[in-house]
Amino acid sequence: MSRIKQAFENGKAFIAFVTGGDPDLETTEKLIYTMEAAGADLIEIGIPFSDPIAEGIVIQEANERALAAGCTTDKLFDLVANVRKKVQVPLVFLTYINPIYTYGKDRFMSKCKETGVDGIIVPDLPFEEKEELEPDCNKYGIDLISLIAPTSKERIKMIAENAKGFIYCVSSLGVTGVRTEIKTDINAMIKLVREASKVPCAVGFGISTTEQAARYADLADGAIVGSAIVKLVAQYGRESEASVYEYVKAMKEAVSKVRGEESPH
Repeated sequence: MSRIKQAFENGKAFIAFVTGGDPDLETTEKLIYTMEAAGADLIEIGIPFSDPIAEGIVIQEANERALAAGCTTDKLFDLVANVRKKVQVPLVFLTYINPIYTYGKDRFMSKCKETGVDGIIVPDLPFEEKEELEPDCNKYGIDLISLIAPTSKERIKMIAENAKGFIYCVSSLGVTGVRTEIKTDINAMIKLVREASKVPCAVGFGISTTEQAARYADLADGAIVGSAIVKLVAQYGRESEASVYEYVKAMKEAVSKVRGEESPH
């Protein structure tokens, strides 16, 4: 069984995101260990990029800090190879099509396999163009994670039928960021996904509170949080481990209680 599939086997999953190299690579490495210890079931690592079109200001600024500190794709591959020796949870890269092309598609996927990256999320790769990367992903056993947005409508079933790993349900239009209220009919989206696929789906974009995490984990198979964690890193920098640990622990507990499950931590 793949590590990603396993992450959803023990009830509702909590997925945590961190921008690689913000404020530096040492902190990112510590935060990955910290988030796993706090109960994160899957960890997304953002590869910093100068033009991250799906990201709101919080993650954009994190990208800028990471790039200014000298973070590169190769350095992140080295970091993953290192953390993989100790970390059991699946690790997924969030990146854009441009950095993959620049690096070389085959070389990128082969490095993912070699270092222990389980999947990739590419927000600017439309479903209709997934052939650009899918053969390379399949060659090395890397899950290309599909995104479903509120605008996907009649495409939802088609995307779900072809999905690998897990399906990333985008909760709202626009870019990532903390939202006080999410107005999308997530329930209808997930119903369509479930009619077409047995692949687990997790909801992300805008989730920041334990109440939101519990609500969306109840509807889906998990909740994804990025900007709220990146905000803590922006606030506390190299001293952010303790606050990230407490935050992830609280979010995992909220998600675990959805089916009356006990959090493992």
